[in-house]
Amino acid sequence: MKILVLESSGNIHGSSNLLAEAFIRGAEEQGHNVTAYDVIRADIRPCLGCNRCGMNGPCVQKDAYEHELKGLIKETDMLVFVMPVYYYNWPAQLKTVIDRFYSFTIELTNMHKKAALLTVAWDDTDTVFYVVEAYYHRICEYMRFEDCGMVLGGGCGTTSMTKSSGYLEKAYELGKTVK
Repeated sequence: MKILVLESSGNIHGSSNLLAEAFIRGAEEQGHNVTAYDVIRADIRPCLGCNRCGMNGPCVQKDAYEHELKGLIKETDMLVFVMPVYYYNWPAQLKTVIDRFYSFTIELTNMHKKAALLTVAWDDTDTVFYVVEAYYHRICEYMRFEDCGMVLGGGCGTTSMTKSSGYLEKAYELGKTVK
């Protein structure tokens, strides 16, 4: 299976990317072909809402999304959304990627991809992931993605906190179990 890991942390060596590395290790051990893509550092512009794509592309914007990422998304079997929680929500750069699904929504919803979510937050209260989880589940439902699981790393504000939390093992196990 081809897996595309969409990383969205400004800190390349931060906690959410540690989860991504653990997931990737587990998935590759099972023979999956995994590509990591850093959406923070790519030239991906927000959807203009112009509707010239008609939800069936191409997008009028000629940025990294249209020239590179859209093709990677199309050729993959699974998307893994990797993110730190920013003010109880998704980072803008990852949300921008999802907003750009609009340009090929008709095609993408018929591809029946798999999805997973890896996320961390400094906060470890019961409600820290409420919005993040709700949006992830709604996107999976709307885009017809099969939810393969989530790792919600509360109390992972630093890499040392994450390394001692047990969430790296959970991400690794999730990577090993995707089929």
